[in-house]
Amino acid sequence: MIYDIIIIGAGSGGLNIAMFMIRIGFKVLLIDKTDKSIGGDCLNHGCVPSKALIHCAKLAHGAKESEHFGLKVSGKIDLKKVMNYIDDKKEYIRVHENASYFRKKGIDVALGEARFVSENEVEVSGKTFKGKKIVIATGSKPRKLNVPGIENVDVINNENVFSMKKLPQKMLFIGGGPISLEISQAFNRLGVECLVIIRGNKFLPKENIEISNILKNRLEKEGIKFLFNSNPMEFTSKNECIINNNGIKTKVSFDNVFVGIGRVLNYNNLDLDKANIKTHEKGIEVNEYLQTTNPNVFLCGDIAGSYQFTHAAELHAGVILSNFFKPGLFWKKLNNDNLNWVTFTQPEIATFGINEKEIKNRKLKYKKLSLDFKDDDRAIVDDYKDGKMLLYVDNKNNLLGGSVIAPNAGEMFQELVLAKANKLKINAFFNKIYSYPTSTRVNKKIIGNLMSEKLTPFIKGLLRFLY
Repeated sequence: MIYDIIIIGAGSGGLNIAMFMIRIGFKVLLIDKTDKSIGGDCLNHGCVPSKALIHCAKLAHGAKESEHFGLKVSGKIDLKKVMNYIDDKKEYIRVHENASYFRKKGIDVALGEARFVSENEVEVSGKTFKGKKIVIATGSKPRKLNVPGIENVDVINNENVFSMKKLPQKMLFIGGGPISLEISQAFNRLGVECLVIIRGNKFLPKENIEISNILKNRLEKEGIKFLFNSNPMEFTSKNECIINNNGIKTKVSFDNVFVGIGRVLNYNNLDLDKANIKTHEKGIEVNEYLQTTNPNVFLCGDIAGSYQFTHAAELHAGVILSNFFKPGLFWKKLNNDNLNWVTFTQPEIATFGINEKEIKNRKLKYKKLSLDFKDDDRAIVDDYKDGKMLLYVDNKNNLLGGSVIAPNAGEMFQELVLAKANKLKINAFFNKIYSYPTSTRVNKKIIGNLMSEKLTPFIKGLLRFLY
């Protein structure tokens, strides 16, 4: 049998492609290692379990905060119950992300390790399958820490953190990226003493420093400690590590070590050379159409070596599917200008579009808008007066990008994302009626501040004359 399309990897990107292709009547083969690995990193080790953990931690933190109003809270978090909650939510979603479910939809599913045996053939568990087109969507995995003594340490990463049975007293976090920050804040709120060591001197370097510093200060207030310009030198025992902190050796103790130092792409066992697919030191060679050196094999998701988000994989799937049904001359290129992401700490950081550095690199004329939330009524009553919004607007009143830090920033900036993607003029925000006191009123306020700058002495004089 020859399949119209074979998809290796049943994560977000692979599933999007598989479901669309089966809906319009194509013969689809979906491959993943096991039934439990279907759903990819997002369902099993990433977005879903981490947000469930954050939810539990938020409840615990809220209970402690309520002591300000006279409520007394006592007791210790039962980590087993927290993990049971996380597992329940994963299994609820897994009902429609498993081999049986997709087979009922008409998709053929093969479970096992996949490897290429020719340019258009893949072998799984001793069986060979042929496809007209093949999509590699095998994702990524946590990068391992290579430090003397690490083999004697109880190492935690995003793949096994949700299997922990006992709440530790102290945790050492190596790496200060979004994953480490989300998990460290969650465990800190569950009652764990957390120390985060960061190799460089910047906190969340991909974010604007005005925004990231607000989060850093908030996390420090909650009790998380940070060591910058630091790296582990040696684990001297199961519970001790020597850290180089700005050239000074410091010994720290811990119960568990969480390693969040980046991701490694999953492609080493695919035998890509047999499919005429070239690689380089950073991954698989891919063009702007997500096409490999084998013109009938495409990359989707983390494996493409770009942004590592579930919604980035969805963007890739959209590009690939669009190009399947067009002549090559009209193919769509991958464009990340409308991409956005959220760091799900509390407060959240939400960023969209292109940043100020890239705007300057492109030599675009722009204006930077800034709004502190200290005078916003909703921020005042909900106690996040240190919130902030930054927007970049071109000279034609189009949004170029921006960032927000607030408790629900990921929801607040969705209409900004929509406006950016659809080239909606910022005047639309000024003309929109926002219910009071919704948090998204800041979107109108920051645009209103820009509009008020246009009230020149001439315009003011003209309005007085007309009145």
